[in-house]
Order: sequence, then C-alpha cells, then structure tokens
Amino acid sequence: MSENLPTASGDGTASVVELAQELIRRPSRAGIDDYGPVLGVLEGWLASRALPHRRLHDGQGQVAGLLVEIAGGRPGPWWTVDACIDTAPYGDEAAWSFPPDSGDVVDGWLLGRGAADSKLAAALFCHLAAELHPRAADLTGGLAVLLDVDEHTGAFGGARAYLADPAAVRPAGVMIGYPGLEDVVVGGRGLWRATITVHAPSGHSGSSRQVVGAISRAAHLVRLLDAVQLPGADAGSGFLLPPKLSVTALHGGQGFSVTPSRCELNVDVRTTPSFDAYDAETVVRKAVAELDADLPAPTATDIVAVASWPPFRLDRDEQPAAALLKAAEQAGLSVRPKTAGPSNIGNLLAGEGIRATAGFGVEYEGLHGIDERASLAGLPQVYAVYRQAVLDLLAG
Repeated sequence: MSENLPTASGDGTASVVELAQELIRRPSRAGIDDYGPVLGVLEGWLASRALPHRRLHDGQGQVAGLLVEIAGGRPGPWWTVDACIDTAPYGDEAAWSFPPDSGDVVDGWLLGRGAADSKLAAALFCHLAAELHPRAADLTGGLAVLLDVDEHTGAFGGARAYLADPAAVRPAGVMIGYPGLEDVVVGGRGLWRATITVHAPSGHSGSSRQVVGAISRAAHLVRLLDAVQLPGADAGSGFLLPPKLSVTALHGGQGFSVTPSRCELNVDVRTTPSFDAYDAETVVRKAVAELDADLPAPTATDIVAVASWPPFRLDRDEQPAAALLKAAEQAGLSVRPKTAGPSNIGNLLAGEGIRATAGFGVEYEGLHGIDERASLAGLPQVYAVYRQAVLDLLAG
C-alpha cells in the first residue's frame, strides 16, 4: 500500500512548513492567549480538505483540543498521533533575537514559540491525515489526530477530554510528536506531587517572645528533604534513570513585622518502577515527622497529595514503539529508545493502560526558552518515519 502514496518531499514538505508558520503566528501561550485564532487556522485547513474533525471540551465546557478521526474500511485497533498547539510563555521577549511569533524560515530553521513544541508536529500530523483520508477504505482500524490546547498548563486537558469522550474510539497506542531526531522516547519517569503546609504561632517580629516561625520551620523541612537519600537507577530493570526529589515552590508571609502562622511548600518527586508513589510519599512523610519532632508546633504539618502518575517504559517490540523504531531504521536514521526524565502525556496514558511513545521529531533549539526554533533539514525524514509507522500499524 505504501508504494501508492506520495512521499513527504517537495511541495508536501513546503505545505507542512506553511501551516506551521500560520500556527506560530497565532500566539497560543497556555493560560494567556485566546485559542480561537490558532484553532481557526487548523479548522479552516481541515475543512478545506473535508477532513472530519471536532472540538473537545473539558468538564467545565472549555475547549481543550481538536480531534481528527480517519476511520478505516476494515475493523481493527485505532492509533493516535498527538501534538500540542498551545505553548510555553515567551519569557523575556527582549532577550529574543527575533519576534517570538515570527514563523519565519531563516537558514533552514523555523523560528518562533511552538516551532519545536509542537506546532510543526501538529502541521505534520494534519498532512498525514489528509494523505490517508482518501485511502481510508484500505486501512484497518483507524487513525486519530489529537491537537491539544491544554498541554502546557500541565493539566493535559486535551488528552483527558479525548479519553473521556464517549464518541471517540479508545486508542491501542499513541505517538506524541515532541521533537528530537536522535531518540524515540519510549518511557518516562512518573511523579508524585504534594503541597505541604507548615504551621507555627504567629507573632510580631519585634516581640521579646522567641517563636520559631512557619518560614523558619519550612526552611528546616527543605534542608531535611534535600538531605533525603534516594536509591540510584535500577540497571536490571532497563529503566536507567534514578528517582529525584525537588522542592519547587515556597510561599509564606507578608510584609516585615509579622512572623507568619503558615508556609506552603510544593514537593515534586520523580518516580521509577523500583521507587513508586508509595515510596515517594513515605520519604516525604518521614521528613515531615522529623521536622515536627525537631521543631514542635501546636499544629502538625499537613501533606496534601495533588498528583500521581506512574512511570512507563515500552520494550522495543511493543507497539507503537516497534513501528516507529522500525520506520526510523528503514529511513536510514540511527535512533535509540530513550527513557525521559521529565514526565509527559505518556505517563497519563500509561495510567489509563494505553501504550505511548513520547518523542521523535526534528532537531531543535530553545524549547521553552528564548529563540525557540526547529530545524527543517530532517523534516522529510521525520514525515516519512511517521507515515510508514502509521501505515504499518493500520495494515492489520
């Protein structure tokens, strides 16, 4: 079947870049910009090609993504390609050497926020759907293209809305279009996150009464958490990253003359198959118990868990990793399966029992930083790899 399909070169690649440029030129910073303009570009493009698509909404009725569905002519499993079209904020715009919403191509690089993460991948996946749609009768199962506008908030609202949608076919696997040409990301560390509230009697900062304030108690807890000894990587499991604990926020107090009665910390623990959410909570609770013993207060320290995702890792022969790795090899690319340190939508999917790859795409620079850009040199190969992987998966 693949012999009858056009390759991703020449005008095909140019069209992918043109769509990505239009997306970059519609700012879609998570929690900042209106998503209407960027969604309008995609909906217009899809409608002009008669591709079936619809918006997805979260539990509050807010738009969370766009879903394209290509149903095959024969029964079989569905597979999904996923790319976000919301982005990180710009940061210090004065530090950029070009406008963050540039969308220009200079010296083979596509410039602007979202070029790497992940508007170029979104454009690529839309073109892949357009290529396959006329031949849907020959496909087994189906292909869904998920275009998420609630990814950079950390809520992953598009993926959640997709999985909760009773009209959508639950996918057998998902390929997420995060960038990077050297690796196929087949796993990621999980996470356990909690907010910790440290208490203390409030008082005047000039009082003769000696009080250990909530901020001082919180600082002691930070030292205890920083001193926690976590296990190293479990080489025998094939999961080569160790767990990691970080204090990522501290809030408390106001002004100068009052020692506050409470201080809040955010704690992020990245988990592995051999150090799971239970282990993460155990070490944090041990540190909190030590704080309350070392520096007692009338009210015990509170721990509220706010998120927990499992780690995941696919073997080379598990789909969709196997199809993506095979297609990359056939395209002449030397790629390796990689387990990522950061968590991603793949962790959310793993918690739902859905296998996912979480990265393969073009080379890039400045992701989430200044001067974000994506190299177009490898775009034809990346398109060819995803195209062949999807064809193999839909061949039944």
